[in-house]
Amino acid sequence: MRDRIHELESKELGSGALVALITFTDEGSLEAYEAHHDLGFALLRDPDRAAYRAFGLGRGSLARVWGLRAARRYAQLIRVGGWRRLHRPTEDTRQLGGDFVIDPAGRLSWSYRGAGPDDRPTVDEIVAAVEQANRH
Repeated sequence: MRDRIHELESKELGSGALVALITFTDEGSLEAYEAHHDLGFALLRDPDRAAYRAFGLGRGSLARVWGLRAARRYAQLIRVGGWRRLHRPTEDTRQLGGDFVIDPAGRLSWSYRGAGPDDRPTVDEIVAAVEQANRH
């Protein structure tokens, strides 16, 4: 997303969109994440998960979140030496995320509610949703 943020902010595309990442993480972790990743868009905290509830984002099952896919990913990290990045989760790993586009009139015009931690739309889908929202 960071590599294509210019497309969402482009006035030529009729966008001028504001991109924000909303998380329920603690303030210290969010600051460290922001410093490490330099995303170029707003990072907002929702520690009470009010936005998560408002957008209908639930929690995934243990099998979906910590199932075979997660095991494969951890095995892959260990194989390439990424085991140093593995740590014990300190937050709710079952909280599902989503991606949403709010049109210029303030209406929800597009939504993608993830079914698991690795379920996200493509950047192309998000860019198309923003362009569509700006045409109406």
